Amino acid sequence: MIEVQSLSKKYGTKTAVDDISFTVQPGKVTGFLGPNGAGKSTTMRMVMGLDNPSAGHVTVNGRHYTQHRAPLREVGALLDAKAVHTKRSAYNHLRAMAATHGIPNRRVEEVIELTGLGPVAKKRVGGFSLGMGQRLGIAAALLGNPHTVILDEPINGLDPEGVQWVRHLAKDLAAQGRTVFLSSHLMSEMALTADHLIVIGRGRIIADAPIQTILDAQSTSRVRVRADRLHDLLNGLAAEGVTSQLFEPELVEITGVEPRRIAEVARREDVLIYELFPLQVSLEDAYMQLTQDEVEYQSQNMSDMNSISASSEGR
Repeated sequence: MIEVQSLSKKYGTKTAVDDISFTVQPGKVTGFLGPNGAGKSTTMRMVMGLDNPSAGHVTVNGRHYTQHRAPLREVGALLDAKAVHTKRSAYNHLRAMAATHGIPNRRVEEVIELTGLGPVAKKRVGGFSLGMGQRLGIAAALLGNPHTVILDEPINGLDPEGVQWVRHLAKDLAAQGRTVFLSSHLMSEMALTADHLIVIGRGRIIADAPIQTILDAQSTSRVRVRADRLHDLLNGLAAEGVTSQLFEPELVEITGVEPRRIAEVARREDVLIYELFPLQVSLEDAYMQLTQDEVEYQSQNMSDMNSISASSEGR
């Protein structure tokens, strides 16, 4: 279990993490989401004792990380896959880590096979691809068979098979009763992997709930409708305060009203509906709604840039 209480971190005048509290429970996969610069990596570094908090504290399995006599057996983490001696082989890197905790060589061999590193285990890490480096980082995190596993962007650089493997690994670890805390920028993958989400923005927690609860809270009823005489249908719904977007002469997306009410109005207006499809909010949709005011670095659409360019040329 990871317990964070009133945790803050300042770098000079900049507040990276601002008085946050949350608990990561065992037996489930907890996802950690937030825009770039939101404080995710800083928080994970404080959990691992790599950064000292400006205020508050964090414990892993009841103790601060540095108080564990055998930390690799308590918590395994992938925070920076590049933090390895590039001239060592993967096997020797893991053996060196294992030696610090009296972990037998057979465990080194087990995590090498588990992570698919067997064919390259005796090769120098400096020649590894990004994906193979990630696998080595995960192997190191699992080396001590820890109760708690922390993975920061574990699928970065992995091929589709590797992405699926990480998904199953996280779920299997949680099913064993372990604490699994991971971050990812791929919303589609987080939707398939996580049971619970913690969302951070500008250093503050903006959501901490089961994934379905977050989806439901951000969901606005949207329904795609195919019908004849859409004009009459929309006029009949005008009093409901709906918004609509027309895609084709007989295809519209209606927001703000339930499908049953659309059917009732269609019957009243004698409009033939031949398709009525409720649209489910995706995790990406929910995430964008939650963080829309918390993004530190704002991109522009190409259409906006073209408009700016055209305006400049007209001067």
